[in-house]
Amino acid sequence: MVTMEKHILKYFLIFNLYCLFTFNVYSQDADSLNEESSRSIVINDNQETIYPGKPLLMSLVLPGAGQYYNKAPKWKTAFFFGTELISILSWNYFKNTAETYENDYRSFADQNWSLENWVYNRFNSVSPEWANVSALNSLIGTHDLNLVVSNDLANDLNITGTISSDSLESHPEWFYSGDVTEVRDRHFYENIGKYDQFVGGWADARNEWYKYDKILGDSTETVIKTPKKQKYIDDRYEANQMLNYAKYSITTLMFNHVISGIESVWFSQKKAKENLQEISHYKKINLVYDPMSPIGVGGINLLINF
Repeated sequence: MVTMEKHILKYFLIFNLYCLFTFNVYSQDADSLNEESSRSIVINDNQETIYPGKPLLMSLVLPGAGQYYNKAPKWKTAFFFGTELISILSWNYFKNTAETYENDYRSFADQNWSLENWVYNRFNSVSPEWANVSALNSLIGTHDLNLVVSNDLANDLNITGTISSDSLESHPEWFYSGDVTEVRDRHFYENIGKYDQFVGGWADARNEWYKYDKILGDSTETVIKTPKKQKYIDDRYEANQMLNYAKYSITTLMFNHVISGIESVWFSQKKAKENLQEISHYKKINLVYDPMSPIGVGGINLLINF
C-alpha cells in the first residue's frame, strides 16, 4: 500500500520535471505597423509584456501562480491554488487513514489466525459437513504460505530459507516440532482473507464456520467463512477504499497542474490579442497644412483604422 503511494508520487515528480524541461517558452513581439500608421500611434513603453511560456511553467510547478502572473481574475488563482491545497491534504488524510486500517486488520489477524489452528483443523475434522468441503481437506490449494524452518529441524532437513506450506500436508509433524513459523508478509494477509483453504486457521473456525453460495453470472461458487474472517475482510476493504481515495487525490493533483497551465497560456494569448486589437483600432484627427491659406490650415484630416 505504502509502496504504491511512493510509485504514484515518483511518477508525479517525473511528470513535473518533464513538463518543466520540454515545454517551449514562447514570447510575443508586436510587429511594426505600416509607416503611415506608425506616425499616428503612441505606444506605452511602461506596459508590462506578458510571455505565455512563463505562466505556463509557473502553473505547472504551482497551480494558480500562472494566473497570478497574468493578473487574471483573483478567483482563478484562488481556485487552482485551493484545489492544489485540498488535493494534498486529502491525499495525506486518506493515506494515513489507510495505514491505520491496515495496521488494525493486520493486528486482528495476528490475534485470530494461527498456523496451529490451520494444521489442527485440517487433520481433525470439525464435522461430517466440514469433511465434505474439498478446500478444507487439504493444506494444498491454489495458494500457499511461506514457512521458515529453524533450529534442529532446519539442520536435520538441511534447509535454509523458506519452504512452502504445501509441505505440511505430507509432513504435519514438522509443524509440531515447534521449528516452523509462517512468514506474515503481504501475501499472507491477502491469502488468509481471500481463499477458502485458509479458513481453518481462524480462531472461530471449529464452532462458527459457515458456507453460502455466491452467484457469479451463470455460475455459483461456494464460499467458506467465519464471523472473524468476515470482519477481517471488511476491515481490509475499508483500507483499500481509503487507498483508492488517496489515488484519486493524486490524480486530481496532476490534472490541476495541467489544466492550470493550459488556462494560463489561453488567458495570456487572449489578453495579448485584445491589446493588439486596441492598437489596431484607433482614430486620428489632425489639421491639413495649406501654404496658400492665410492661417496655414487647409482643412481637417480624419483617419479611422480598423
